[in-house]
Amino acid sequence: MDQARTVAVTGATGFVGREVVRQLLDAGFSVRALVRDPAKARDVLASNPRLTLVQGHIHDGSTPAQLVTGADACINLLGIIREVQEGPYGGQTFARIHVDATQVLLTACAAQGVRRFVQMSALGVAPDGRAAYQRTKFEAEQLVRRSGLDWTIIRPGMIHGPQGEFTQMVRGWAMGSISPYWFMPYFTRMVEHDDGIALGRISFEPARVAPVRVEDVARAFVASLNVTDSIGEVYNLTGPESMGWDKMLTFYSENIPGSSKLPVLGLPGEPHIYIARLAGFLGLGAWLPFDDGMPTMAQEDSTADLTKVRAHLGVQPRGFRESAREYLPLMV
Repeated sequence: MDQARTVAVTGATGFVGREVVRQLLDAGFSVRALVRDPAKARDVLASNPRLTLVQGHIHDGSTPAQLVTGADACINLLGIIREVQEGPYGGQTFARIHVDATQVLLTACAAQGVRRFVQMSALGVAPDGRAAYQRTKFEAEQLVRRSGLDWTIIRPGMIHGPQGEFTQMVRGWAMGSISPYWFMPYFTRMVEHDDGIALGRISFEPARVAPVRVEDVARAFVASLNVTDSIGEVYNLTGPESMGWDKMLTFYSENIPGSSKLPVLGLPGEPHIYIARLAGFLGLGAWLPFDDGMPTMAQEDSTADLTKVRAHLGVQPRGFRESAREYLPLMV
């Protein structure tokens, strides 16, 4: 396989996309970035003669072919965490953005002779996943596997960094500037303990999470383009430091400038799944800060064995506390 020199990137102006584009350019690649708003793109993507902005929409029927024309590889970073039913080209639903958009890109790559394809999936995807997010991400993976292209799939867990939507939300919680104002919430899972009592003992506990820094995620995508052994491989990618949600939020609370040091409070996940579904049924889902998938997935551990990432890609993800301490003092 010849090394890719021009890379088409979708999701280029997003949290992960900006860093992937930056690292591609730093590594000497040329980048063709799909953008809907060139003005926004120019604000968040560094000016570079090797960066070409391709304006359009993944579902407009013509832009995907334009995006990948002249490229040697395509990195697909498109993804949403919550659906928006209304909008152009059928809204932003999991099926449209995760599944249909992936097929559109694969078709365009095949038609334009672009053999190399790197897909961003997510940790915990499964055909029988409880959340639609997980099921559609898995369905997209199957399209990639069956494409006949030289593919790689990367499955990040929770991604953190100063510009990340989650980090910004946690900062708002810590400062008491966004709902719920008086505490920092997370969803718990119900655990039944076998302690010799007939019915057992029930407790509500946080799932474990190993946040990965956005720069390390981007490093894995860029490295995969130069490693032949990554073709046909799936990489689970997290940080090396695992902790409960309560410990992670407590760390944020103690280290975010201006934090009100609010208490960290676990909310039972299962009831909130049904609260979200009822709100959606009543047409009130947009008023909640979560849908039914968020409390569902938050009850599952988000950790991974990093042996293959380290061996194949040479990526050594940094621990959460160490890397977060680099940017948290600057979040003022």
